[in-house]
Amino acid sequence: MYAVPPKKMLILNILDILKKYSDENHRISARDIGERLEREYAQRVDRKAIKRNLMNLIDFGYDIEYTETVRTKKNGEEETVYSGWYLNREFIDAELRLLIDGLLFSKHIPGSQCSQLIEKLEGLSNTYFRSKAKHILTMPELPENRELFYTIEILDEAISAGRQVAFYYNEHGIDKKQHPRKNSDGSPKEYEVSPYQMAAANGRYYLIGKGREYPDTSNYRVDRIADIRILDLPATPMRDIPELKNGLNLPKHMAERIYMFSGESAHVRFRAKPYLISDIIDWFGRDVRLREDAGGSVLADVRVNEQAMFYWSMQYGGHIEVLEPQRLREKLGRAAAKIAAKYNENNQGGSHA
Repeated sequence: MYAVPPKKMLILNILDILKKYSDENHRISARDIGERLEREYAQRVDRKAIKRNLMNLIDFGYDIEYTETVRTKKNGEEETVYSGWYLNREFIDAELRLLIDGLLFSKHIPGSQCSQLIEKLEGLSNTYFRSKAKHILTMPELPENRELFYTIEILDEAISAGRQVAFYYNEHGIDKKQHPRKNSDGSPKEYEVSPYQMAAANGRYYLIGKGREYPDTSNYRVDRIADIRILDLPATPMRDIPELKNGLNLPKHMAERIYMFSGESAHVRFRAKPYLISDIIDWFGRDVRLREDAGGSVLADVRVNEQAMFYWSMQYGGHIEVLEPQRLREKLGRAAAKIAAKYNENNQGGSHA
């Protein structure tokens, strides 16, 4: 048998009940609070004491709502009855649902850490909300990177302090595990990078920074960074990097690097079917220039990383045609010819690729 909690715990227990069982759609009476106090906390309290503690919570700054009703007693006197108590929350359920969905769709947070974060978000609502989110417990486990949140913390500190960082950059091997990239002699390759910004793209976090050996910025998957440390070296100023001489325009940077490839951007013109306009805007943003073309097609002009545009064009090859630049058009033609030849040659037998 557990010990009966002291009276000084009463106000905290009442607050806990409001957090667990009340919101604008689930108001609770003093009687309900009293029953839960007795059932869950072994405290028997009269309604006057409950009301007094509720009012004290309001005086302490808690955003508690209630309904006042004036009624006439048998002796003709009027009294005010307080009912319908509930706690206003910092986040409504729809906002919490949006945050949880963002975690569920994330590809960079390991599954166990994702579950822990979701559990904390659930704790910001009440019992009724949590019952709607049970399906999150069946999430598939994602590849583990226990350093992820530590890496984000160190990067944030380095960016704020204007310092370089050093780290190993992992990639998967045939064993499906992450291993550091290697130098030509087989030793793990250490990267030294001036970090400028972290950004989310395609469900993953990327670090935008300048590697010591490269003239322009590169993008690094944060979940592949390992053994990060801050160096006692100042980061290369953005003004010293040609593409960042006017600062980092993050929306422009992201729109031009749809797959987060590094390298310079180029002007690309392509012809597309009109039903692809929504996809084009989703990928390239609203700065894309669109105009009608002969035959009911659409001409699109974008500024985008050329390597990223190559892969995007392969993905949408049956619906678009790249017109400029000529070098990209020729590269796509050669790639398409190789693919066609591979399938045509192997129609009589198995693949030899």
